[in-house]
Amino acid sequence: MPLPNGRSINTDDSGDTEVLLGKDAVSPRCCSARLSLAVLMFLGISVVYGLRVNLSVAMVAMVNVTDPSGARNTTAEPACPLPSGPENSSRALQQPDGTPQYPWDSETQGWLLGAFFFGYLCTQIPGGYLAGHYGGKIFLGMGVFGTAVLTVLTPLAAGLGSRWLFALRALEGFGEGVTFPAMMAMWTRWAPPLERSFLISLSGSGGSFGACLALPLTGYICEQLGWPAVFYLCGGAGCLWFIFWCILVSDDPRTHRRISEQERDYIINSIGAQGKGHGWSLPLVSMGLSVPLWTIIVTQMCSNWSFYTLLTSLPTYMNDILHFDLQSNGFLSALPYFCSVPVSLLSGVAADWLIMRQVFSITNVRKIFTFTGLVLPALFLIAVCYAGCSHILTVTFLTLSTSLGGSSSAGVYVNQIDIAPRRSRCVAMVTHC
Repeated sequence: MPLPNGRSINTDDSGDTEVLLGKDAVSPRCCSARLSLAVLMFLGISVVYGLRVNLSVAMVAMVNVTDPSGARNTTAEPACPLPSGPENSSRALQQPDGTPQYPWDSETQGWLLGAFFFGYLCTQIPGGYLAGHYGGKIFLGMGVFGTAVLTVLTPLAAGLGSRWLFALRALEGFGEGVTFPAMMAMWTRWAPPLERSFLISLSGSGGSFGACLALPLTGYICEQLGWPAVFYLCGGAGCLWFIFWCILVSDDPRTHRRISEQERDYIINSIGAQGKGHGWSLPLVSMGLSVPLWTIIVTQMCSNWSFYTLLTSLPTYMNDILHFDLQSNGFLSALPYFCSVPVSLLSGVAADWLIMRQVFSITNVRKIFTFTGLVLPALFLIAVCYAGCSHILTVTFLTLSTSLGGSSSAGVYVNQIDIAPRRSRCVAMVTHC
């Protein structure tokens, strides 16, 4: 269907107000090139989040809990009582003979788990800037591929010492830092305004799906094959994805080799001049004084803080505080992210429907889903503090918090393209920092 009044839903400050669509029918989304791109992005983001969180679970298997110089003080009173039963009398993890373990204390483990974000911070801004000029395909693809190759080297780095592993994880973050700004750079040229919520929610939900898949699989692989196999298999999956990405993806609908003429015309006409790159100049002063931009920065900082804190530390919390065994730990740590995926997808569909039917304005739609994606999860996260050592209540509140957080993908996450289509990758690089 044509856009309201035959114009783009969103216009930026460059005066792009020309008619973008006539009365031509909208190209079907099923089996389309734009949907294929969203699916490949979904899988790519799944891979990078799997590479990001596998250390969180594998750390439980990598640390030698029987070493007297190790991290855990066995004489300290546990925060929650140990589960009853003979199967829980020993907390040592059984792995294949010869699997190395290390006497890292809790401070060392914390530095290793946080090392990723030191590198992740460095490439957000330059990655987004360059992706906006050269296109996002090469930056997103190489970000995933580089991280996958480094992941394969994780057992080697761990054997050399904790400082080597810290440096390797920081390099992984350095490579992954370009992925989300590059993704936004591509959607600026590929996502029709009436489909933005769904397409971006679908591709972004790969993060929750990757965590959901990696957390339980990591625990299982550690017990069956030993923790080094986790990094070999996850890194191999990233390299395999990179092959399909190079073959099937194009930066722009105009250069895609398998797109239909109808779909190409639909995307180009609906996006219009908004799909052009920003060039080398950026309105830094205007960006710094923009209230909507700062609103997006603050809301995404709040959302990312809770999301990444749980993503990194939840397996350790499940192990050290609630005393779940490794396989139960992986499954229960993954449960919140498993529930987050359908919430994110349904929120994208609902947001597009509300905009298309003009039930609410675009601004109000974004506010509604931002509220449900930030405020409600915060309330359930606070409730975890009052759940005490109740396993059922704690897991329930954590699951509800993370699940409802998925609805923010149709809110503040898409809003950066709403307010600045041609510079959305610049907004993305700032907000993710």
